[in-house]
Amino acid sequence: MKLITAIIREVQLDKVREALIEADIKRITVSRVSGHGQQRIEEMYRGQIIVPDLIPKIRIEIGVNDAFVDITVNAILKAARTNGAGSVGDGKIFITPLEECIRIRTGERGGTAI
Repeated sequence: MKLITAIIREVQLDKVREALIEADIKRITVSRVSGHGQQRIEEMYRGQIIVPDLIPKIRIEIGVNDAFVDITVNAILKAARTNGAGSVGDGKIFITPLEECIRIRTGERGGTAI
């Protein structure tokens, strides 16, 4: 089992969600987050150009069985790239081992709980 965490642009959320549903990935958790990386956005505030420290992003977390890791990652990659080619600020995907998953309602454990 793996936990896939993707940080993407806010405007790409609907495309990513639709791509995941097409790939038969229907259980996701979405959070609004802020951060910064290489992306720099200049904004005009009271006549002065400023560069905000933190840029709003979307964090998607998906617990999957090992067989679905590549399917999930490919769906996110395809949908989250700006204009299909990608650009700075499109985000990142992290894959981490998931030691255990327990469904609270039934007490199921492991891959069946996902």
